[in-house]
Amino acid sequence: MSTSRPVIAVLCATVDDVPPHLEQLAGRAELRPTDEEGLAEAIAGADALLLWDFFSRAVQDVWPRADRLRWVHVAAAGVDTLLFEELRASDVVVTNARGIFDRPIAEFVLGAVLAHAKRVHESHDLQRERRWRHRETRRVQGARVMVVGTGAIGRETARLLRAVGMEVVAAGSRARPEPDPDLGPVVASADLADHVVDVDYLVNAAPLTPATHGLLDARVLAALPAHAHLVNVGRGATVVEEDLLAALRAGALDGATLDVFATEPLPPGSPLWDTPGVVVSAHMSGDVVGWRDALARQFVDNAARWLDGSPLLNVVDKQLGYVSTAGA
Repeated sequence: MSTSRPVIAVLCATVDDVPPHLEQLAGRAELRPTDEEGLAEAIAGADALLLWDFFSRAVQDVWPRADRLRWVHVAAAGVDTLLFEELRASDVVVTNARGIFDRPIAEFVLGAVLAHAKRVHESHDLQRERRWRHRETRRVQGARVMVVGTGAIGRETARLLRAVGMEVVAAGSRARPEPDPDLGPVVASADLADHVVDVDYLVNAAPLTPATHGLLDARVLAALPAHAHLVNVGRGATVVEEDLLAALRAGALDGATLDVFATEPLPPGSPLWDTPGVVVSAHMSGDVVGWRDALARQFVDNAARWLDGSPLLNVVDKQLGYVSTAGA
């Protein structure tokens, strides 16, 4: 279908799940909202694609039909469900929702740390049993936390935890010789097991890449002190769940707060549901009230830049799998 205006396809979970604020682009671009069933038709001749259904893997299936595609925007921080070899090798630019989820996820992590230290979940269980049992809680100030992932989410998390008096260290794709003002000393995540022997909290905020797949395995978990608590807000597949379960059952770890899982939704038969010390949340650490509105506005702003010929924001390094400092 020929048109004098750029064409933007919008992949939605359902045809009724069209993001708000797109009408601001209607005069400058042809918009093609679709679900997965209609994506093959919608992407043919499209110049850009908004992946509003950000967990969809349908783009790879219709890739041969993407004859004019120049830009894909993922309405999420993680792009691991999108990237495939043909896309990586192409000239198509990929952008993401960097900046939308940083503070909400950091607040979730702080909440998880406080809930663990102050034994909130245990108090809830005792309340339901109508049992009055006095206990002592931990001090957060002075506790040592390792933040895995030095991107925007990891950095904001480090800032917030540092603000309540925690001692912050971090792990990233490579070690840094000088301490970072927010992240503190940064070690290479490949050497993580050598640097967690004295941490009280291990916070995983790393993207899912070949380098981070299964990063938190039996070796890393065994290196942690038995009183340490894991908080995972990155991606489920960065943790070897069988190794985590083994560590928890052996008492080698003092629980885990998990917002992401290797399989989502978490299957009803998963032992993680009722493993003592595990807190399960439904991949919602960044989904504060108004998050979808913020995602839509971010895309509209970036689309306006694209239509004006200005550089796009939040350009993903397709080989690394995340926004590098230059792309930010």
